Amino acid sequence: MATVEIYTTPICGFCHRAKGLLSSKGVSYTEIDVMSDPSRRAEMMQRANGGRTVPQIFVDGRHIGGSDEMAALDRAGKLDPLLNG
Repeated sequence: MATVEIYTTPICGFCHRAKGLLSSKGVSYTEIDVMSDPSRRAEMMQRANGGRTVPQIFVDGRHIGGSDEMAALDRAGKLDPLLNG
């Protein structure tokens, strides 16, 4: 199983949607709350090539984008292969 990291805030609906999709697939993930630890936002932006919005999602260290991008990968049948390594 792949290592999944997701940068979030507790008030972000897109974050909840992304986490819900991962949970529905039985995928565990590491959640990094950039609201409670603002220093992690700079880390997120560097890793996400300037991406400022949450969520920012990484699978095995590879940036896949946000909630919409992850949902598009799922619709295209490309998310499960990424998650299964």
